[in-house]
Amino acid sequence: MMGERRLLVLFGSQTGTAQDMAERVGREAKRRHLRCRVEALDSCDLANLIHEPLVVFVCATTGQGDPPDNMKMFWRFLFRKNLPAGSLCQLDYAVLGLGDSSYPKFNFVAKKLHKRLLQLGGNPLLPVALGDDQHDLGPDAVVDPWLVALWDKILALYPLPPGLEIISPNVCLPPKYTLHYLPEDSPHPESDLLQPPAPQAAPCELHPFSAPVVSNQRVTAQSHFQDVRLIEFDIAGSGITFSAGDVVMIQPQNCPEDVQQFCQLLSLEPHRRFVLEPTEPGTSLPPLLPQPCTIQYLVTHYLDISCVPRRSFFELLSYFSTNELEREKLQEFSSAQGQEELYSYCNRPRRTTLEALWDFPHTTSAIPADYLLELIPRIRPRAFSIASSMLALPERLQILVAVVRYKTRLSKPRRGLCSTWLASLNPEQGDVRVPLWVKKGGMKFPADPATPVIMIGPGTGVAPFRAAIQERVALGHGGNCLFFGCRYKSKDFYCQTEWEELVKKGLLTLFTAFSRDQEEKVYVQHRIRENGKLVWELLSSGNAHVYLAGNAKEMPAAVAEALQSVLQLEGGLSPSEAEEHLTALERSQRFQSETWS
Repeated sequence: MMGERRLLVLFGSQTGTAQDMAERVGREAKRRHLRCRVEALDSCDLANLIHEPLVVFVCATTGQGDPPDNMKMFWRFLFRKNLPAGSLCQLDYAVLGLGDSSYPKFNFVAKKLHKRLLQLGGNPLLPVALGDDQHDLGPDAVVDPWLVALWDKILALYPLPPGLEIISPNVCLPPKYTLHYLPEDSPHPESDLLQPPAPQAAPCELHPFSAPVVSNQRVTAQSHFQDVRLIEFDIAGSGITFSAGDVVMIQPQNCPEDVQQFCQLLSLEPHRRFVLEPTEPGTSLPPLLPQPCTIQYLVTHYLDISCVPRRSFFELLSYFSTNELEREKLQEFSSAQGQEELYSYCNRPRRTTLEALWDFPHTTSAIPADYLLELIPRIRPRAFSIASSMLALPERLQILVAVVRYKTRLSKPRRGLCSTWLASLNPEQGDVRVPLWVKKGGMKFPADPATPVIMIGPGTGVAPFRAAIQERVALGHGGNCLFFGCRYKSKDFYCQTEWEELVKKGLLTLFTAFSRDQEEKVYVQHRIRENGKLVWELLSSGNAHVYLAGNAKEMPAAVAEALQSVLQLEGGLSPSEAEEHLTALERSQRFQSETWS
């Protein structure tokens, strides 16, 4: 007897790729007339999982093999020791993983999830899919064939009801929401778009704190190619507390020129107010949009018009195209065969959604407003290491921001949305505010004041260590050792006077590597080797903790190698023992790293 034809798609997504993929599975399910919900793992009621017959999990792996933020609660629940072995025996499931094989813990979350569901009695429809960012065609190389196999399995279990056929890919599915404009003259209460009063709980993504910018100071020389800012926020009365190693999340916004261009391209009237209604009962509204809302607010604060568009964007766009040439190109970009072409059009030159819309003018002018929220993802919050301590600066929070700006083959330089917006804020021009909240960071500093710390933070990687050093100095903890690296002593030696004061007072041991100040390049890893005796002493007799932060690619491996060579030369360990020792330090959290690319 065939049960109800329903499918639940649950995702764990950090940057939005897994969510995009989950929405794709949801659309394909609708074409097969399955009742389908697509939700973040943490917003789904886990107690109900035992009543779900069919679930597809789409999960990314972040950082050092960690689950994304919006599945952390689910992860803790799933690995509880007291879950009975057969609790998911009614569940047919499939796991789709998204990862990057250049990281050691490739697709760790998907693999571990698949195994755990199996332990709990779940029945896998397919082997776990391991999508890889490093593949020439991206994760789709694995996902496309896997999905074909998945629908075969699902339709075998839940055949189409008599008289129904799969909705053809040439037919556009109805929008998720309908956008109803309010009459121009409808009264609008002034409170519409003002923030609701902050709840008494600490600020979070749904209720950020609007923090006034106190100062925005450039900490690199004007002549230096990179603009780095030390930005200070006033968090008095916010209920925010943090300690060294914690992270501040910032919700950025689009620049006025882009917003204006977008509205012109799509013939949208910025001042118009609207309400959203879900097309299907049971679909929840986007939690971060006020109701009613103006077009101006939607485009400024919600739609990510500067992100690089994904394949799903071109697929949806192709349905609105009235122009044959444009439609053919859009269909090519959304086909499996067109992925290399799409990659060189979009990803390689980092073309933005707004720029792509410029290239398809006929189609763009025909986009129905109802589809905007499906066409363009929401602006994601950005994470920054907090660079100050509440013990040194109560009621303040500081971050160190490198303004992202680089050239591709496109004539306009590429700019990071959040860093460019933050750099543009000038507190001298009145009340400038930034929506933010704080979350626990991955790095934990030792509680015992006698434990020395070795901190390795080249470039803006020094941010969390500035917080840690301020905190430890305020608590009277000695044993602070910092390896800092940048290009030139005179141009990008952030917080130089601060460090030198602490060295003078005997509160900090500082080693610097200025890579371009001499003929041969010198990096932090060279300074670690040169000071191996001290490093070994701190590790062996001082029980020191080691911390590493900064821009990843070659740096973390080079530092690990330098530490291993110190263990061999000063500690007399063999190469394999040195490697094992470093791994043991990592396991016991005496060696922690936080790197980003």
